[in-house]
Amino acid sequence: MQVSRESRLRGEMDMDADWYYMTKGWIRKNKRVGPISETALLQLIESGKIFPETLLQSSKTKGKWVPMETIGAAMKRWREFHPED
Repeated sequence: MQVSRESRLRGEMDMDADWYYMTKGWIRKNKRVGPISETALLQLIESGKIFPETLLQSSKTKGKWVPMETIGAAMKRWREFHPED
């Protein structure tokens, strides 16, 4: 599905890439987890296991680690399931 530039600017981009995220591992070392599918990522967001400050990486981020709060579609899902935050 092709997404228009206007949709991307509004944060409505599709998330059909393999995603990675950072989590705390043993002895406070960061650990890269993935690849996970878009569906799995959204489920982790819904359950509160991934937070807005969690770093994410995919082809959509051009391989760079970015906070989830900068990804419009992910934050839209976060706000749906965590309206008090």
